[in-house]
Amino acid sequence: MGKRIIQQRRGRGGNTYKIREKASRVRPGYLLSDMKGEFECVKLISSLGHSCPIAKFRNKEGKEFFNFAVDLLYVGQKITIGGNKEGDIAKIGDLKNGTEIFNLEHNPCDGGKFIRTGGSAAMIMAKEGDIVKVVMPSKLVKKFGVNCKATIGRAAGEGRISKPILKAGKQFHIMGMKSKLWPRVSAVKMNKIDHPFGSGRGKRIKSKIAKRNASPGKKVGHIRPSRTGRKKR
Repeated sequence: MGKRIIQQRRGRGGNTYKIREKASRVRPGYLLSDMKGEFECVKLISSLGHSCPIAKFRNKEGKEFFNFAVDLLYVGQKITIGGNKEGDIAKIGDLKNGTEIFNLEHNPCDGGKFIRTGGSAAMIMAKEGDIVKVVMPSKLVKKFGVNCKATIGRAAGEGRISKPILKAGKQFHIMGMKSKLWPRVSAVKMNKIDHPFGSGRGKRIKSKIAKRNASPGKKVGHIRPSRTGRKKR
């Protein structure tokens, strides 16, 4: 009897591929209300599930929230919601072109979905009506609404790539905290019961076509192509 392939095993859930609770205990984001004013950094947290340090902010009324730390942030530093200095939180429609930002919202009030990796930053390129064009770290240009919030500056933790991993076990645990499967094994190097592409034979990779009635986990390769084989002139 064959085994489920990796896609099916991970999709089923369970403790094997489950992210650890302490890796996501702190949820960075922005306040849902349009509250403005000064907040003070009261604590810096090293989260296992994130590559960027997380800062805890509090104002005089005792209102608190967590956000990714800007580069060179320290405990006791004050930021402003609605400001325009490094570390402040503002709507991207209010910022100048060329401003570096991180932890950018996809939709208003979703807490930030993009540019959350340590040391990363995007740049505001241009504004066209209710749309702001942003150059992502990958140099891709994406469009966002003017009411989406972001943090001004560059995310902390830029030097993390400079530190060597040294041991494979450390990399394994780092990836496990982020619910990522590592190391990745090529499908053609697996056994036949582990993947449709696996077996001792046929290591020369060819185009493989999934069967029409294949289960979702086994739909790998070319899924119902319109034609196969060599095209005749």
